[in-house]
Amino acid sequence: MPLENADQVCQEKPVIGVSHCLVGGEVRYDGGSKPVPWIVDILSEHCELIPVCPEVEAGLGVPRPPVQLVGSMERFRALGVEDPKLDVTEPLLKVGADKRDAIADMDGLILKARSPSCGLFDTPVFDVSGVRIGAGAGLFGRACRESFPNLPLIDESSLENEAGRVTFLIQVFRYRCRRLQSHGLLPDDHTV
Repeated sequence: MPLENADQVCQEKPVIGVSHCLVGGEVRYDGGSKPVPWIVDILSEHCELIPVCPEVEAGLGVPRPPVQLVGSMERFRALGVEDPKLDVTEPLLKVGADKRDAIADMDGLILKARSPSCGLFDTPVFDVSGVRIGAGAGLFGRACRESFPNLPLIDESSLENEAGRVTFLIQVFRYRCRRLQSHGLLPDDHTV
């Protein structure tokens, strides 16, 4: 590959998927958002941010009834908090499957902590009687982690301090370099 093409590729901004509520999208179950100033004001200047909201993309609407993870730690479903007959598990799993190609072109993903769809490790899980039995990954977060085990994945709470931000950005740039090399867009000797 000619060096000028590698330089051009290196100048393109990394692509990071971000839970839409974290960049100000009013997509939460209650119609609100949870914008994170560092993501909105600083990261957006250096990276291309792609908003993602599995619940809206699953057609659940805004506002919508809140859901929670119910079952066991190994197997659970996303059920309505007030109406346990409301089961949105399958639509959320379908979004995870449908977004694989888009996520394959991303260099990182920032998801909403404690979300039944986007949480990575701290989403409450309840048994059928409503007792909290632990915490795990939301349906979309788990699908992303399983499909892309090397993709830098983080939630906004892990970006609250500078060390978390720096670590995530280093992971993003390393992942981007390896991804571009695997597609022949960067020479193998190019490092971050």
